[in-house]
Amino acid sequence: MKLDRNGLDWLNLPNLPLTLKVSFIGYLLVIGLGLCMAGLQIMMTHGMADGKVGLSIDDVVYSYYGNRTGTTLEAKLNGSMQGMAPQEVRTEIIKWARNGAPEAEWEPRFRDIFAQHCIKCHSTIPGLPDFTQYENVQKVAVIDEGASIQTLTRVSHIHLFGISFIFFFMALIFSLAVNVPRWLKELAIAMPFAFLILDIFSWWLTKWHPGFAWFTIIGGFGYSLASTFMWFTCMYQMLIMSRNGKIYGNAWAADLRKSD
Repeated sequence: MKLDRNGLDWLNLPNLPLTLKVSFIGYLLVIGLGLCMAGLQIMMTHGMADGKVGLSIDDVVYSYYGNRTGTTLEAKLNGSMQGMAPQEVRTEIIKWARNGAPEAEWEPRFRDIFAQHCIKCHSTIPGLPDFTQYENVQKVAVIDEGASIQTLTRVSHIHLFGISFIFFFMALIFSLAVNVPRWLKELAIAMPFAFLILDIFSWWLTKWHPGFAWFTIIGGFGYSLASTFMWFTCMYQMLIMSRNGKIYGNAWAADLRKSD
């Protein structure tokens, strides 16, 4: 079948002009890599909150509710910061924190320890406490109550704005897919947004009560599953289905007809 270049028969993923395909494929490749890096970053930070490799319910609880059996400093040294200092150094810092982090011991002993193992990051990276100052170390040498309200507010609005843009453009590309049942297309497009809201909301609920940590796992799994389905469907239709020479017609018009 010959493509009607004056109409909109090309408005579907397999029949898109090469310029649009290159743009869409490039975007999908970049965000696909970005989402993989985000997953790796989660595993290296939240996934190490309990000191063990892999994301668990305890990791989520410790990240947002806190490990209230010890100090914030202790939780980090036994979790995501475990590899930043030898065991004997971490043990010494933990004992000092449990004793109330007395200022009398800061200058003669612990300033140099923090300078050697901590301030490479904790003096230069925005958002991290500056451990060149005793007052900032003292603030984390208290009972671990997880993420602060200020941190949750900052991270929540960044994720809601940033990730929703990623999902929107992915959904826009996916809306041009063909041979996908309309109900499945609508569900796949809606799921990332719904589960993103659940994920962010669960952080605040977990801060209040650790029992809500399961919703964080469910939210992250839900939007990852939906976005993965859309990503592979789009790539398959633009790279593989486009080779069969078939004209699929206007994908949006087809969805409108199905809704009539």
